[in-house]
Amino acid sequence: MTKHVVAPVAEIPPGTRRLLTVKGRPIAVFNLGGEFFGLLNRCPHQGGPMCEGHLTGLVQSRTPGQYDRSRDGEILRCPWHGWEFDIRTGQSYVDPERTRIRAYPVSVAEGAALVAGPYVAETIPVSVEQDYVVVEV
Repeated sequence: MTKHVVAPVAEIPPGTRRLLTVKGRPIAVFNLGGEFFGLLNRCPHQGGPMCEGHLTGLVQSRTPGQYDRSRDGEILRCPWHGWEFDIRTGQSYVDPERTRIRAYPVSVAEGAALVAGPYVAETIPVSVEQDYVVVEV
């Protein structure tokens, strides 16, 4: 997998998402409290635009009439038919054994490290003052 710089961290603040195209693939990048996750922007059911989906949480019940809500903002619901997926893994809650959205590794790299690169050449002093979101495809 190759790494692609897609945006400065400040352009995807916590609780937001951004639709990007990386090597021709539409990828939705989500910032959950400072952690970044990337998902293909197509629902495996019928191709719905996942970046437009509603973020919700997980509702569980131990006994009838009692409900616990957890993982608020980590479950993405397809805007077309309501299928739900875990943003962290792409796992489906409709059919977890067979259905998932392709997840892409996303990391944050210091700007200075990206400028350095693997090659040695004559250089001019450069300062980088931001960190960038990097998607592996």
